[in-house]
Amino acid sequence: MKIWTSEHVFNHSWEKVVQAAWRKYPNPMNPAVIGTDVIDRKVDNGILQTHRLVTSEWGLPLWARKIIGPSGICYASERSEVNPKQRKMKLQTRNLSFGSLVAVDEKITYEPHPDDSSKTLLKQEAVVTVQGVPLCSYVENLLTNNISYNASKGRQAIEWVIGKIESEMTDIKNSAMKNKYLRSYR
Repeated sequence: MKIWTSEHVFNHSWEKVVQAAWRKYPNPMNPAVIGTDVIDRKVDNGILQTHRLVTSEWGLPLWARKIIGPSGICYASERSEVNPKQRKMKLQTRNLSFGSLVAVDEKITYEPHPDDSSKTLLKQEAVVTVQGVPLCSYVENLLTNNISYNASKGRQAIEWVIGKIESEMTDIKNSAMKNKYLRSYR
């Protein structure tokens, strides 16, 4: 078993980061994620609870395909809670593919930074367990390094989505101002 942890501070409000987290996929930083499908969504005591199926396509090396099969399509179950009152978003993801050989359990939280509420603190943890294949420790290290690399791309994707949202808002504002201007001259 290998445990990986990370923290990152976004220079954006919690509300903006959470909005971007919902729109994170697809993104050009991580084209491996090809889809997210909502399985269940409900509000319980003011907390938005969502269960999604995440579909990824990995270009697995030949040696890995020989061990786990030819398909590069992988699935994961993501359960999330958004508590707007406490300003906290929690995500828990577990791989469904290759579960008898590889277990990756990831936990992510987004909260306002404790020292500056205009910023958002991201905490990530992944527990990787490999069993039943040769060189388990080596494979765990390989997967953990991949998680670290993908986490960096995930943070870049959040920034990309925030930029996209801000651009959309500017376009909407400009369109509204243009329409208002045109109406005043009719």
